[in-house]
Amino acid sequence: MDKNLRIVYLGTPEFAVPSLEMLINHGWNVVAVITAPDRPKGRGLKLIPSPVKEAALRHQIPVIQPTNLKDPIFLKELESLKADLQIVVAFRMLPEAVWNMPPKGTFNLHASLLPNYRGAAPINWAIINGEKETGITTFFLKHAIDTGNVIYQEKEPIYPEDNVGTLYHRLMEKGAKLVLKTVEAIAKDEVVPKSQDEGLFTHHAPKIFKETTEINWVKTAEEVHNLVRGLSPYPAAWTKIGGKICKIFKTALFQEELADLQPGEFKTDNKTFLHFKCADSGIAVLELQLEGKKRMKIDEVLRGHSF
Repeated sequence: MDKNLRIVYLGTPEFAVPSLEMLINHGWNVVAVITAPDRPKGRGLKLIPSPVKEAALRHQIPVIQPTNLKDPIFLKELESLKADLQIVVAFRMLPEAVWNMPPKGTFNLHASLLPNYRGAAPINWAIINGEKETGITTFFLKHAIDTGNVIYQEKEPIYPEDNVGTLYHRLMEKGAKLVLKTVEAIAKDEVVPKSQDEGLFTHHAPKIFKETTEINWVKTAEEVHNLVRGLSPYPAAWTKIGGKICKIFKTALFQEELADLQPGEFKTDNKTFLHFKCADSGIAVLELQLEGKKRMKIDEVLRGHSF
Protein backbone atom coordinates (compact mmCIF):
# COMPACT_ATOMS: atom_id res chain seq x y z
CA MET A 1 0.00 0.00 0.00
CA ASP A 2 1.45 3.33 -1.12
CA LYS A 3 1.26 5.78 1.79
CA ASN A 4 3.01 8.44 -0.30
CA LEU A 5 -0.33 9.19 -1.95
CA ARG A 6 -0.51 13.00 -1.90
CA ILE A 7 -3.63 14.00 0.05
CA VAL A 8 -5.24 17.44 0.35
CA TYR A 9 -7.70 17.65 3.25
CA LEU A 10 -10.63 20.10 3.30
CA GLY A 11 -12.53 20.77 6.52
CA THR A 12 -13.33 23.42 9.10
CA PRO A 13 -15.15 22.52 12.36
CA GLU A 14 -14.42 20.17 15.25
CA PHE A 15 -16.20 17.33 13.42
CA ALA A 16 -13.40 17.27 10.82
CA VAL A 17 -10.48 17.14 13.28
CA PRO A 18 -10.46 13.41 14.26
CA SER A 19 -10.47 12.32 10.59
CA LEU A 20 -7.47 14.55 9.85
CA GLU A 21 -5.57 13.35 12.90
CA MET A 22 -6.42 9.71 12.12
CA LEU A 23 -4.76 10.07 8.71
CA ILE A 24 -1.69 11.82 10.11
CA ASN A 25 -1.27 9.34 12.98
CA HIS A 26 -1.42 6.42 10.52
CA GLY A 27 1.36 7.89 8.41
CA TRP A 28 -0.60 9.19 5.41
CA ASN A 29 0.94 11.99 3.37
CA VAL A 30 -1.34 14.98 3.97
CA VAL A 31 0.41 17.69 1.95
CA ALA A 32 -1.96 20.57 2.77
CA VAL A 33 -5.16 21.50 4.56
CA ILE A 34 -7.83 23.79 3.10
CA THR A 35 -10.03 25.47 5.72
CA ALA A 36 -12.16 28.57 6.28
CA PRO A 37 -10.55 31.96 6.94
CA ASP A 38 -10.05 32.96 10.59
CA ARG A 39 -13.20 34.54 12.02
CA PRO A 40 -13.60 37.44 14.48
CA LYS A 41 -15.05 36.34 17.82
CA GLY A 42 -15.85 37.77 21.21
CA ARG A 43 -16.05 41.38 22.35
CA GLY A 44 -12.60 42.21 21.02
CA LEU A 45 -13.40 40.58 17.65
CA LYS A 46 -10.12 38.70 17.85
CA LEU A 47 -9.47 36.50 14.80
CA ILE A 48 -9.91 32.84 15.76
CA PRO A 49 -8.61 29.96 13.59
CA SER A 50 -10.84 27.00 12.76
CA PRO A 51 -10.36 23.77 14.76
CA VAL A 52 -8.99 22.10 11.60
CA LYS A 53 -6.42 24.88 11.13
CA GLU A 54 -5.28 24.48 14.74
CA ALA A 55 -4.89 20.72 14.24
CA ALA A 56 -2.95 21.20 10.99
CA LEU A 57 -0.56 23.69 12.59
CA ARG A 58 0.06 21.31 15.50
CA HIS A 59 1.25 18.77 12.94
CA GLN A 60 3.15 21.38 10.86
CA ILE A 61 0.97 20.88 7.77
CA PRO A 62 0.63 23.85 5.37
CA VAL A 63 -2.76 25.61 5.58
CA ILE A 64 -4.59 27.44 2.79
CA GLN A 65 -7.61 29.63 3.65
CA PRO A 66 -9.35 30.79 0.47
CA THR A 67 -12.29 33.19 0.58
CA ASN A 68 -13.30 32.28 -2.98
CA LEU A 69 -12.93 28.68 -4.16
CA LYS A 70 -13.13 29.79 -7.80
CA ASP A 71 -10.33 32.33 -7.48
CA PRO A 72 -7.71 31.55 -10.20
CA ILE A 73 -4.89 32.24 -7.72
CA PHE A 74 -6.28 29.65 -5.27
CA LEU A 75 -6.90 27.12 -8.06
CA LYS A 76 -3.30 27.54 -9.27
CA GLU A 77 -2.00 27.05 -5.71
CA LEU A 78 -4.18 23.94 -5.31
CA GLU A 79 -2.98 22.55 -8.63
CA SER A 80 0.65 23.08 -7.60
CA LEU A 81 0.12 20.66 -4.69
CA LYS A 82 -0.26 17.82 -7.23
CA ALA A 83 -2.75 15.98 -5.01
CA ASP A 84 -3.59 12.38 -5.89
CA LEU A 85 -6.68 12.47 -3.66
CA GLN A 86 -8.79 15.09 -1.87
CA ILE A 87 -10.86 14.43 1.24
CA VAL A 88 -13.74 16.65 2.35
CA VAL A 89 -15.16 16.56 5.89
CA ALA A 90 -17.57 19.32 6.96
CA PHE A 91 -16.55 21.93 4.39
CA ARG A 92 -18.54 24.14 2.06
CA MET A 93 -19.76 23.14 -1.40
CA LEU A 94 -16.91 22.77 -3.89
CA PRO A 95 -16.87 23.91 -7.53
CA GLU A 96 -16.08 21.24 -10.11
CA ALA A 97 -12.71 22.86 -10.79
CA VAL A 98 -11.73 21.81 -7.26
CA TRP A 99 -13.34 18.39 -6.78
CA ASN A 100 -12.43 17.17 -10.26
CA MET A 101 -8.74 18.07 -9.97
CA PRO A 102 -7.01 15.00 -8.41
CA PRO A 103 -6.66 11.82 -10.50
CA LYS A 104 -8.07 9.58 -7.73
CA GLY A 105 -10.99 11.94 -7.16
CA THR A 106 -12.42 13.73 -4.13
CA PHE A 107 -14.46 11.93 -1.50
CA ASN A 108 -16.65 13.31 1.26
CA LEU A 109 -17.63 12.02 4.71
CA HIS A 110 -21.34 12.65 5.36
CA ALA A 111 -23.08 12.06 8.69
CA SER A 112 -26.07 10.06 7.42
CA LEU A 113 -26.92 6.94 5.46
CA LEU A 114 -27.22 8.49 2.01
CA PRO A 115 -29.43 9.10 0.11
CA ASN A 116 -31.33 10.00 3.29
CA TYR A 117 -30.60 13.31 5.00
CA ARG A 118 -28.72 15.01 2.21
CA GLY A 119 -27.88 18.54 3.28
CA ALA A 120 -26.21 20.67 5.91
CA ALA A 121 -27.72 19.32 9.15
CA PRO A 122 -28.15 15.52 8.91
CA ILE A 123 -27.52 14.78 12.60
CA ASN A 124 -30.07 17.34 13.79
CA TRP A 125 -32.81 16.24 11.42
CA ALA A 126 -32.40 12.52 12.09
CA ILE A 127 -33.18 13.16 15.77
CA ILE A 128 -35.86 15.79 15.11
CA ASN A 129 -37.68 13.29 12.87
CA GLY A 130 -37.53 10.61 15.55
CA GLU A 131 -35.24 8.21 13.68
CA LYS A 132 -33.95 5.18 15.60
CA GLU A 133 -30.89 4.75 13.34
CA THR A 134 -28.53 6.85 11.26
CA GLY A 135 -24.90 6.40 10.17
CA ILE A 136 -22.03 7.70 8.08
CA THR A 137 -21.20 7.53 4.40
CA THR A 138 -18.10 8.12 2.31
CA PHE A 139 -18.81 8.94 -1.32
CA PHE A 140 -17.16 10.52 -4.37
CA LEU A 141 -18.24 14.07 -5.15
CA LYS A 142 -20.14 14.99 -8.28
CA HIS A 143 -22.27 17.96 -9.44
CA ALA A 144 -25.44 17.60 -7.32
CA ILE A 145 -24.78 17.87 -3.60
CA ASP A 146 -24.56 14.60 -1.61
CA THR A 147 -25.52 12.45 -4.62
CA GLY A 148 -22.19 10.87 -5.62
CA ASN A 149 -21.35 7.17 -5.73
CA VAL A 150 -21.10 5.57 -2.29
CA ILE A 151 -17.81 4.01 -1.19
CA TYR A 152 -18.67 2.80 2.33
CA GLN A 153 -21.51 3.14 4.84
CA GLU A 154 -21.79 2.23 8.51
CA LYS A 155 -24.91 2.33 10.69
CA GLU A 156 -25.20 3.92 14.13
CA PRO A 157 -28.18 3.57 16.52
CA ILE A 158 -29.92 6.63 17.90
CA TYR A 159 -30.73 6.00 21.56
CA PRO A 160 -33.73 7.53 23.37
CA GLU A 161 -31.35 9.49 25.61
CA ASP A 162 -29.33 10.89 22.68
CA ASN A 163 -29.29 14.54 21.77
CA VAL A 164 -27.44 16.10 18.86
CA GLY A 165 -24.32 16.58 21.00
CA THR A 166 -23.93 12.92 22.03
CA LEU A 167 -24.72 11.58 18.55
CA TYR A 168 -22.41 14.16 16.92
CA HIS A 169 -19.43 12.92 18.94
CA ARG A 170 -20.08 9.24 18.21
CA LEU A 171 -20.43 9.89 14.47
CA MET A 172 -17.33 12.12 14.52
CA GLU A 173 -15.18 9.30 15.96
CA LYS A 174 -16.81 6.61 13.82
CA GLY A 175 -16.35 8.84 10.76
CA ALA A 176 -12.61 9.17 11.36
CA LYS A 177 -12.22 5.39 11.20
CA LEU A 178 -14.30 5.23 8.02
CA VAL A 179 -12.18 7.94 6.37
CA LEU A 180 -9.06 5.90 7.14
CA LYS A 181 -10.68 2.72 5.78
CA THR A 182 -11.70 4.58 2.61
CA VAL A 183 -8.20 5.98 2.00
CA GLU A 184 -6.64 2.54 2.48
CA ALA A 185 -9.08 1.01 -0.02
CA ILE A 186 -8.44 3.76 -2.59
CA ALA A 187 -4.67 3.31 -2.20
CA LYS A 188 -5.05 -0.42 -2.85
CA ASP A 189 -7.45 0.15 -5.80
CA GLU A 190 -10.06 -1.93 -3.95
CA VAL A 191 -12.91 0.58 -4.14
CA VAL A 192 -16.10 -0.39 -6.00
CA PRO A 193 -18.37 2.69 -5.73
CA LYS A 194 -22.12 2.14 -5.96
CA SER A 195 -24.73 4.65 -7.15
CA GLN A 196 -27.21 5.81 -4.52
CA ASP A 197 -30.59 4.11 -4.53
CA GLU A 198 -33.05 7.00 -4.98
CA GLY A 199 -35.87 4.66 -3.99
CA LEU A 200 -34.54 4.79 -0.42
CA PHE A 201 -34.67 8.60 -0.23
CA THR A 202 -37.16 9.91 2.34
CA HIS A 203 -35.78 13.07 4.02
CA HIS A 204 -33.69 16.16 3.31
CA ALA A 205 -31.50 17.79 6.00
CA PRO A 206 -31.59 21.54 5.28
CA LYS A 207 -29.66 24.12 7.26
CA ILE A 208 -31.14 24.99 10.66
CA PHE A 209 -32.55 28.53 10.91
CA LYS A 210 -33.97 30.37 13.93
CA GLU A 211 -37.55 29.76 12.79
CA THR A 212 -36.77 26.01 12.70
CA THR A 213 -35.83 26.09 16.36
CA GLU A 214 -38.99 27.70 17.77
CA ILE A 215 -41.20 25.17 19.55
CA ASN A 216 -44.64 24.68 18.04
CA TRP A 217 -46.77 23.52 20.95
CA VAL A 218 -49.62 22.28 18.74
CA LYS A 219 -47.38 19.37 17.78
CA THR A 220 -47.39 16.15 19.79
CA ALA A 221 -45.33 15.83 22.96
CA GLU A 222 -43.05 13.34 21.22
CA GLU A 223 -42.44 15.74 18.31
CA VAL A 224 -41.59 18.58 20.72
CA HIS A 225 -39.33 16.27 22.75
CA ASN A 226 -37.47 15.20 19.58
CA LEU A 227 -37.07 18.83 18.46
CA VAL A 228 -35.45 19.65 21.81
CA ARG A 229 -33.13 16.61 21.54
CA GLY A 230 -32.26 17.44 17.94
CA LEU A 231 -31.20 21.00 18.81
CA SER A 232 -29.42 20.41 22.14
CA PRO A 233 -26.92 21.68 23.12
CA TYR A 234 -26.76 23.94 20.05
CA PRO A 235 -28.51 25.99 18.74
CA ALA A 236 -31.28 24.97 21.22
CA ALA A 237 -35.05 24.91 20.88
CA TRP A 238 -36.83 27.95 22.30
CA THR A 239 -40.19 29.37 23.28
CA LYS A 240 -41.39 32.63 24.78
CA ILE A 241 -42.50 32.83 28.39
CA GLY A 242 -43.78 36.20 29.55
CA GLY A 243 -42.59 37.76 26.33
CA LYS A 244 -38.99 36.65 26.88
CA ILE A 245 -37.08 33.95 24.98
CA CYS A 246 -36.44 30.77 26.95
CA LYS A 247 -34.10 28.13 25.51
CA ILE A 248 -35.00 24.55 26.39
CA PHE A 249 -32.23 21.92 26.45
CA LYS A 250 -33.79 18.85 28.03
CA THR A 251 -37.32 17.51 28.37
CA ALA A 252 -39.12 14.32 29.38
CA LEU A 253 -42.37 12.79 28.18
CA PHE A 254 -45.18 11.95 30.57
CA GLN A 255 -48.74 10.77 30.13
CA GLU A 256 -50.63 13.43 32.07
CA GLU A 257 -52.97 15.03 29.54
CA LEU A 258 -53.23 18.45 31.25
CA ALA A 259 -56.83 18.58 30.05
CA ASP A 260 -57.43 22.00 31.63
CA LEU A 261 -54.67 23.61 29.51
CA GLN A 262 -54.35 24.66 25.88
CA PRO A 263 -51.21 23.80 23.82
CA GLY A 264 -48.39 26.12 24.89
CA GLU A 265 -49.84 26.75 28.35
CA PHE A 266 -47.99 25.38 31.37
CA LYS A 267 -48.34 24.61 35.04
CA THR A 268 -45.70 24.71 37.76
CA ASP A 269 -45.41 24.51 41.53
CA ASN A 270 -42.58 27.09 41.25
CA LYS A 271 -40.40 24.65 43.22
CA THR A 272 -39.71 21.44 41.32
CA PHE A 273 -41.50 21.20 37.98
CA LEU A 274 -42.55 23.04 34.80
CA HIS A 275 -45.01 21.12 32.58
CA PHE A 276 -46.17 22.29 29.14
CA LYS A 277 -49.28 21.14 27.30
CA CYS A 278 -48.69 19.84 23.75
CA ALA A 279 -51.28 18.69 21.20
CA ASP A 280 -51.85 15.33 22.88
CA SER A 281 -50.24 15.19 26.31
CA GLY A 282 -47.65 16.95 28.42
CA ILE A 283 -43.90 17.46 28.48
CA ALA A 284 -41.67 18.19 31.46
CA VAL A 285 -38.93 20.80 31.05
CA LEU A 286 -35.80 19.57 32.83
CA GLU A 287 -33.09 22.06 31.73
CA LEU A 288 -33.53 25.56 30.36
CA GLN A 289 -31.93 28.96 30.00
CA LEU A 290 -33.86 32.14 30.71
CA GLU A 291 -33.00 35.20 28.64
CA GLY A 292 -29.83 36.79 30.02
CA LYS A 293 -29.16 33.85 32.36
CA LYS A 294 -27.09 30.64 32.18
CA ARG A 295 -28.35 27.13 31.46
CA MET A 296 -29.74 25.47 34.60
CA LYS A 297 -31.78 22.51 35.81
CA ILE A 298 -35.44 23.29 36.45
CA ASP A 299 -35.22 23.17 40.26
CA GLU A 300 -32.26 25.61 40.17
CA VAL A 301 -34.24 27.98 37.93
CA LEU A 302 -37.30 27.82 40.18
CA ARG A 303 -35.24 28.62 43.29
CA GLY A 304 -34.53 32.08 41.87
CA HIS A 305 -37.44 32.67 39.47
CA SER A 306 -41.18 32.13 39.57
CA PHE A 307 -43.37 31.71 36.52
